[in-house]
Amino acid sequence: MNGHDQGRWSFLTPHARVLMVIARNPDALVRDIASACRIAERTAQAVIADLEQAGYLSRQRVGRRTRYTPHRERGGRHPSEASLSVPALLDLAAAQPPQQAPQSFPQASPAPCQDPAG
Repeated sequence: MNGHDQGRWSFLTPHARVLMVIARNPDALVRDIASACRIAERTAQAVIADLEQAGYLSRQRVGRRTRYTPHRERGGRHPSEASLSVPALLDLAAAQPPQQAPQSFPQASPAPCQDPAG
């Protein structure tokens, strides 16, 4: 895989990534959620609205801030995901600190040449 193929697809959808970020930090700002998911703020707002409408989270105003509450009892939306555990995904997300994604995969360094006689 070369550098041009990177970023064309992902194992997790923006919806899954947003839900995982919110599980880690229910008080996160939309700007921070968008940055963590590497999506635009408007996209993050739309994803949050989708998740709220589908019952995956609710939001509550706390002063000037918004606090999100993930609803862990929900299952996957697609029939092929019905048996997948959303709580397990959120537990994994909450247990893992966010990490900076590498810009590219590290290249394996070539093994040093050995002198066959030596």
